Amino acid sequence: MSVIFFLVIVGIIVAGGFLVAFVWSVKSGQYDDTYSPAVRMLFDDTKIVSSTEQEGEKPEKDNKKKPEK
Repeated sequence: MSVIFFLVIVGIIVAGGFLVAFVWSVKSGQYDDTYSPAVRMLFDDTKIVSSTEQEGEKPEKDNKKKPEK
């Protein structure tokens, strides 16, 4: 029976810790901007250009033949 009381007390302490962490994150502004993270991936379309493409050369392709079936 004493184990049950111990587990209840530990559970209340853990739940209180999560509550304190949640209140701290809300007060620090963690959840202020809810719009831009949802649309950030829509505007992330920059193309990465290699140094050979910048000089006007086309990158060499691998000329290995595919195995025939």
